[in-house]
Amino acid sequence: MDDIRIPHDTLVFVGDGAKALFLRNKGDAQLLNLVVERIFEQENPPTREQGTDRPGRSFASAGTHRSAMEQTDWHQIAEERFASAVAERLYKHAHAGRFDNLVVIAPPKVLGNLRKAFHKEVAERVSAEIPKELTSHPVYEIEKLLAA
Repeated sequence: MDDIRIPHDTLVFVGDGAKALFLRNKGDAQLLNLVVERIFEQENPPTREQGTDRPGRSFASAGTHRSAMEQTDWHQIAEERFASAVAERLYKHAHAGRFDNLVVIAPPKVLGNLRKAFHKEVAERVSAEIPKELTSHPVYEIEKLLAA
């Protein structure tokens, strides 16, 4: 996380596939003071807990060939929907002028989903992306990690 500057009033998004923290830097680039503005959560259990049926089978129109269908990854679908919901919320905030700079911190897979979902108006305001999972850390630890 070298050379990442987080100026005063920058919005810092820390998220994963089910939890999003919206933090605001009330300090300056040298001395961070992240304040929680909003927490957005969605329950997303593993696929094995969401689906109850076995994957289906398809039959060839001629002959006796059968093949198994791939199981639906409900967990991944929920993560993509969550990324879309977060991106929509950030777009509304950007459109309303609530932030000029955005730092995005999320695991690589979630970061990719967010990049795809971000509106141009949000993407233009992203000043840094950090591929890490930090939603389980307290805010003071996130500050320390960002300041290091």
